[in-house]
Amino acid sequence: MNESKHRVLILLAHPSLYRSKINKALRDAVKGITGITMHELYESYPDFYIDVRHEQALLLKHDLLVFQYPFYWYSVPPMLKLWQDVVLEQGFAYEEGGDALTGKELMLAVSTGGKAEAFSRGGNNYFTMDELLYPMRATARRCSMIYRPPLVIHGSYQQTDITIKLHAERYRDLLVDYTRQGSKIFAAND
Repeated sequence: MNESKHRVLILLAHPSLYRSKINKALRDAVKGITGITMHELYESYPDFYIDVRHEQALLLKHDLLVFQYPFYWYSVPPMLKLWQDVVLEQGFAYEEGGDALTGKELMLAVSTGGKAEAFSRGGNNYFTMDELLYPMRATARRCSMIYRPPLVIHGSYQQTDITIKLHAERYRDLLVDYTRQGSKIFAAND
């Protein structure tokens, strides 16, 4: 039985989840675990009309926010971008009166089609994943959140059933540990 002290909110934003072995496996690995809320944005808002107040209330109830998504053209899928634009509004997430997220944590769970070496100076994408994820770091900073090391799974198309299972188990273990220990699990990476 999981003694949950810290709550995790996962915003899963994959426009065609039925085609993604990686993101489905990550989702399935944590679904139903005490202290972890899985929130599938494309399923919840097929019309793209986001219930801002509901989303903000969810944020207030959780300690760690996880953006889980496939890396699309060096960015997030459209639904997650829209979610950021309307939910992380002035007066709630930043500027005067906007301290609702202060001290909460943000982590990314990102899958890429390209192999890890493609995300280097010598690779097709030239920039490293760390550099390409700077907008997410900036978002966390703007909202007075603590940015945590991302879980990046490269080469999603080349993954075998065994490696997918291992990634899903690692994801589950990380988030379950967070529900029990909070920020302590990130201490080695700070």
